[in-house]
Amino acid sequence: MNYRMICRVLGLILLIYAALMLLPVLAGLCYGETPFPFLIAMAAAAAPGALLLLARPKNDSLVARDGFVIVGLGWILISLIGALPLTLSGSMPSYVDALFETVSGLTTTGATVLENFDTMPRGVMLWRVFTHWIGGMGVLVFLMAVLPMSGEHSMHIMRAEVPGPTVGKLVPRVRRTARILYLIYIALTLIEAVALMLSGMNLYDALLHAFSTAGTGGFSDMSNSISGFQSPLIENVLAVFMVLFALNFNLYYLILTGSARKALKNEELRNFLLLILGSVLVIALSLCRVRGYTLRPALHDAFFNVAAIISTTGFGTVDFTAWPEICKWILILLMFCGGCAGSTGGGIKLSRVMILVKSVIAELKQISRPRNVIRVQMDGRRVERETIRAAYTFVSLYYMLLLLFSVLLSLDGTDIATCFTASLSCLSNVGPGLTKIIGPAGNYAFFTVRSKLLLSLAMLLGRLEFYPILVLMMPRTWRR
Repeated sequence: MNYRMICRVLGLILLIYAALMLLPVLAGLCYGETPFPFLIAMAAAAAPGALLLLARPKNDSLVARDGFVIVGLGWILISLIGALPLTLSGSMPSYVDALFETVSGLTTTGATVLENFDTMPRGVMLWRVFTHWIGGMGVLVFLMAVLPMSGEHSMHIMRAEVPGPTVGKLVPRVRRTARILYLIYIALTLIEAVALMLSGMNLYDALLHAFSTAGTGGFSDMSNSISGFQSPLIENVLAVFMVLFALNFNLYYLILTGSARKALKNEELRNFLLLILGSVLVIALSLCRVRGYTLRPALHDAFFNVAAIISTTGFGTVDFTAWPEICKWILILLMFCGGCAGSTGGGIKLSRVMILVKSVIAELKQISRPRNVIRVQMDGRRVERETIRAAYTFVSLYYMLLLLFSVLLSLDGTDIATCFTASLSCLSNVGPGLTKIIGPAGNYAFFTVRSKLLLSLAMLLGRLEFYPILVLMMPRTWRR
């Protein structure tokens, strides 16, 4: 491994992370709050960052293993440092709780241990929600967007951080690709903030909820989440943008470059929208039949909550744990699925689900017609065997880790439904679970310290799609 280059990149990450804390500092000063917690955190990031930057690598080459190590260590470091403002401000009762909240923010999970939001300073609340925006597109993608790095070598970093079965370049240069992705990300965030202000939010709330939606995270400064605004218009705006941020950002690039027809023909996009439509209709009809809803509010609640779950944002307007069982099963399946590849959403990703379904169908056809050559195709192009194998490996790891975390959580005596849906929610970076305790009206405060650390690990594994964290745990990684 190129240890010196790894140290240098980690130093850059920490310096950029310290600079990003200026936003909540300025917000806090506007509201007359002390910047002390952030100044300590900025020093904790900038001092080691500057020291690591002194490393002088003989060359800037990075192999795939280096990329995974940089991403894994980088996310662990920013999680540990990002928890400091929450602890030093007195907003969280313990550092473990602050770490859980910060990991939940950076991984865009949105699971919270907070029960009372009223005492949190405005600047600290902004930082809590801003971590969603930082983690949504990825701090290393931001690093590649603003600093010159060797193209082919930095691609290993992008592959390790950007979610999806495959990661490609929009343009020949990786740095320009990262810059395009971030410009689209920023533009959509600003458009949403303006739309929320026009819908009745003030500037502060609009920015907070735009950051939260952009990262598909789900943090809010309201104790009862979005229902606290009591505005169907705000809920509709948020639902639309949750869907938009769960789409592949490559599609926006195609639209901007005049290839809208090609973008609209995307197979994953069509299936994603059909999945949302089908889920909304089934849930709405079930609410009308079982819960006595009229059609319009049933469609409204169904659309908002389907958008919140499939995008893995996790905003809440109603307690869906009280919905009919079929509705809860649909939401569980949407938790597994998640958003599109190349989006800020979590979950397995719809493209992987499509590859698995198509490969199973291809195998069945091959059995019935052994002499025929059956190929798996997406968007009219053949899916390589390596991609299919990677999808099977990822899903196998996903289910193994889901069962492992569920069993480990049960050691504290928690019921099986809470353990399973908490593990599922954290691995898929969704936030709320499917029981009263951790549902939209609940939180994760009751878990023990050990369970909170386990769930923090689950969130990191889910956001980074396992490999960067698992590579750090392998002794072979650290051998020369």
